[in-house]
Order: sequence, then structure tokens, then C-alpha cells
Amino acid sequence: MPERVPSDHPSVTTHRAHLARSGGTRRPCLRLPDVDVEPGTIVRLVLDGTTRHARVDEDARGLVVRGAYDNRQRAREREGPNRLVEWARRHDRRPDDAVEVDVVDAGYCYGLRVPGTRAVYDAVERPDDSLSSIAESLADRE
Repeated sequence: MPERVPSDHPSVTTHRAHLARSGGTRRPCLRLPDVDVEPGTIVRLVLDGTTRHARVDEDARGLVVRGAYDNRQRAREREGPNRLVEWARRHDRRPDDAVEVDVVDAGYCYGLRVPGTRAVYDAVERPDDSLSSIAESLADRE
């Protein structure tokens, strides 16, 4: 059974962030604060207790997440339901609204929540680097 870590635990760092507009659309995206992650990385993004996957991009203003998806492959291709948009609607969050980004495991797992709320995250171990490389190479062949 994985360990559970609350958002107010000393091992979790919380940053204030904001939603923004994704390009010329009205869909919200997440403008990330200064977190330790490389552009192009697929990270886990926990929304309301469910782990999703998101690709971190970079634009002229910094790091941005344009969507959260059900698995790594969908995040890489931005295919399927955008769970970040669904989360924003469910919590009545619009562009320029503040959100909290919890760094559960820098460069690997982040949580998103409405300011003033508390979340609990499953502490999941990162997969072995060699296994991840094999899985990614297989996914690239498809």
C-alpha cells in the first residue's frame, strides 16, 4: 500500500500559480511557477485525487501545461479528454484565477488544487529509468 502524503506535509512544497488561456482558445491552461522540470517532460498531475499525465511546455512567458490526460501516450499526443479543462470547469476556475501547485516529487509528480483546500496524494515511486526508457522507445515505434 502506498504512503499517503497531505498537501500540508513538510515534504510537499506549494506554489501559487494561475490559469491562463491556451493560445487563442478559451480553454484554460496552467501557467507553472518556477518548478524544477524540463520543458517536454511528461509529468504526473493529480487532479481531485486522480493521477493524470501532462506534458510541460515552454513559451515566451515560462512553463505551461496545456492539458492533462489519462495516460502518458495521450499526454504526449494531446489526445482524448482534457482533464485539466474538466477540472477547471468543475471548480469554477477561469483564466487568471489562482490555483495551488503542490510539488509532490519534483520533475515527476505535481498536484493541483483550489487555494484554501487540502489534498492527499499517494506517494508513488518513480519507475526504474531503464524500464522507462524501454517503454518510451516502444511507444515511439507505434
